[in-house]
Amino acid sequence: MEVRDANAAMLSNYEVYQLLTELKEKRKESVKNKHSTGQQNLNTIMYETLKYLSKTPCARQSPETVKEFLTAMLPHKLTKAEKLQLLNHRPQTAVEIQLMVEESEERLTEEQIDELIQKVTDILPGDPQQDVPGDAEMDASTDQ
Repeated sequence: MEVRDANAAMLSNYEVYQLLTELKEKRKESVKNKHSTGQQNLNTIMYETLKYLSKTPCARQSPETVKEFLTAMLPHKLTKAEKLQLLNHRPQTAVEIQLMVEESEERLTEEQIDELIQKVTDILPGDPQQDVPGDAEMDASTDQ
């Protein structure tokens, strides 16, 4: 992944996660200059950001998932910023949609909001933290 113009567009959490993961791998290979104050600050920022993002649904997204999601959002006539918020936050209730979509009461019917929620939950992978208890229950039931 290459950043050509830092101000050209907004990045999704997935893109930031991928970019920092790649940067971390490259930095592992070249360990020199690791002890300067600027490098330590950068390492801290990278670590904290990756730690946070790894606990969000973006850690399980892929380029194909993002493309499929954006294609599915075309009929809803949402702005780029609204699509980005839906992609990053993975809303599961109508209230969350209303917070992310400007003037949603005028622009979307209840059926369209329900359809949006359904598409989001069908296409985008779930929160890794929410999946852990379910997986533990599944493992416990198979052990019996």
